[in-house]
Amino acid sequence: MESRELSYKLIDVLNKWDPFKVGEGQFDPEIADILQAVHDYNEANKIAGRIQSVFEFSFEQVLPYDQCLAIANTLLAIKNEDVCSL
Repeated sequence: MESRELSYKLIDVLNKWDPFKVGEGQFDPEIADILQAVHDYNEANKIAGRIQSVFEFSFEQVLPYDQCLAIANTLLAIKNEDVCSL
């Protein structure tokens, strides 16, 4: 799958996750930061830490790390599936 298609898949997962229930398309800047982390890192714990800090900065609330790690694992699995299909 091409990088654009991968990004669309990741965006779809994040929009459905919507941890603060703000609605689809309402946290696009945060999604962009998370996508960058997924592309930069291959470790779920690093992605989870980035997710947690992004949402804390934007919403001034700390998401539980286990929630961040769960979605990070999902995103990383999608990324790895993409890499394996090349």
